[in-house]
Amino acid sequence: MRHMLILKYIDGIAKAGSLRGAAEQLNITPSALIRRIQSVEEELGVEIFERHPSGLRPNIAGEILLKHIRDQFADMDRVKSRIADLSGMRAGHINIAATREVVPFFLPRLLKAHLAEFPAVTFSVSLYERGEAEASLLDNSNDIAVVYEPLRLSDFQTVCSVIQPMYCIMAADHPLAQRRSLKIYDCADYPLLLPKRPQGIRQILDATAGKVGIELKPVLESNSLDLLRLMSQDSEALSFCLAINRRPELAKDNLVAVPVDLQGVATSVLTAGHLRGRTLPVAAARFLETVSRELVEQFEE
Repeated sequence: MRHMLILKYIDGIAKAGSLRGAAEQLNITPSALIRRIQSVEEELGVEIFERHPSGLRPNIAGEILLKHIRDQFADMDRVKSRIADLSGMRAGHINIAATREVVPFFLPRLLKAHLAEFPAVTFSVSLYERGEAEASLLDNSNDIAVVYEPLRLSDFQTVCSVIQPMYCIMAADHPLAQRRSLKIYDCADYPLLLPKRPQGIRQILDATAGKVGIELKPVLESNSLDLLRLMSQDSEALSFCLAINRRPELAKDNLVAVPVDLQGVATSVLTAGHLRGRTLPVAAARFLETVSRELVEQFEE
């Protein structure tokens, strides 16, 4: 809506970190954009951005205003979604925060199905490290989060939580490939390909190793699960994954997945939810229902 355009400009500058970058993204000239911001600052009686050689960033007053702006965007999305739902057409924009574990297979399949059924719905998916995804809900930057081993639970309303088995990925001719399951000390004698901290998989593996008194010393660390998996091909190196990101075509890549016994370490869980106390737009609420239903069907016995 027209009256929210200036709010979009302020949010755009905060995200871009520079006047020129925001102007390019917002399709407005830098001189026109700065005039709009100055008019807001005059109305408020304070500056809302700190000027630096590298660009602009919100000051304390700007952070307060940005929180209000993003709340307004969230409220407007909810209103639009409810109005669209009255006519039987599910529409709206859904912002999703996710950790890396849900991206390879689970989330793309649900997004494709939802877009095919409801083409008026649009999505934005952002990847975060452990602890950051649920934190991004606080200023309404995202509507829902699908997170492995969440850290921030006090403001997070859990809608669904399922246990995630751990698997060790290795070449099909690896000495451990025929085992029915593995203990962590079985893996420690081979080159290890591990996710970087603070990823949840690494956290669980380190905790399991610590329980039996060993330290995992990887030959390679990466925040790319695909890279780690590929490095297991034609070698004795071991990588790890969860049930949700275990590739169905492992055999085609000459790889196998062997379950890992976590030996009573705190349960490895995948959680879906939203900001506690927030009423989601209809489109986001419906998609979160779909995510939760799929998780339960796949991983709860």
